[in-house]
Amino acid sequence: MNGLFDDLLQPLGDKQRDALVSAWSALEYGSEPASEAALPALRDAALRHLLDQMLQRTGRTLVHAGDYVWTSGYRDDTAAELVTNGWGILPPLERAALILVLIHSVAIPRAEGRLVRDDWQSSHPTTPTHLRKLSQIHGQRRLSDALQWLRAAGLVRMVRGADRETAGASYVPGQALRRLTPAAGQRLQENLILAVGPDTALATAIMVRRSLGRSEVATSPRSGS
Repeated sequence: MNGLFDDLLQPLGDKQRDALVSAWSALEYGSEPASEAALPALRDAALRHLLDQMLQRTGRTLVHAGDYVWTSGYRDDTAAELVTNGWGILPPLERAALILVLIHSVAIPRAEGRLVRDDWQSSHPTTPTHLRKLSQIHGQRRLSDALQWLRAAGLVRMVRGADRETAGASYVPGQALRRLTPAAGQRLQENLILAVGPDTALATAIMVRRSLGRSEVATSPRSGS
């Protein structure tokens, strides 16, 4: 790790250092959230605090991904800075395809009471055929390319044979969405509301609150205004 965490790790014993390094690697490189049962550094509150300090130094943070499981994601300030500089922004077609998957796999089943958990996991897959029927994304190849791009980024996951009415692959949200911080997850939920019902009272309230938030930032003494 090129000495980045030496001051945090050196005062510790070998067992604690190994536990922290193993947990850091599992969080940053694992395809799924890590379990407290498998990693002592996640079970111990003091070690978990040190682990979060390690992540903070690279613009990352601990993210609670469910009961006794954790992952890592970009800190909110780091993510905002990356977006400001043009990094991590989905192209329009891929963004539209992801929103459609989230609407039909998460938002609609949750509104109908078929999905209880308040996260981005879903057991209600969306098929490409269904997506083409309900969207304005024209061309099978364009939609297929967008879904393939999203799969590579971990934003959607393919489930085979999940929909009995439609042959072929279906899609549910991917594990990368579990890396969202609570604030980032709330923004995504709000974006779904704006996409589904832009003329609703709830969408108006979201837009007003966001506009007020931008105004406060613009007039803050820290902004140099």
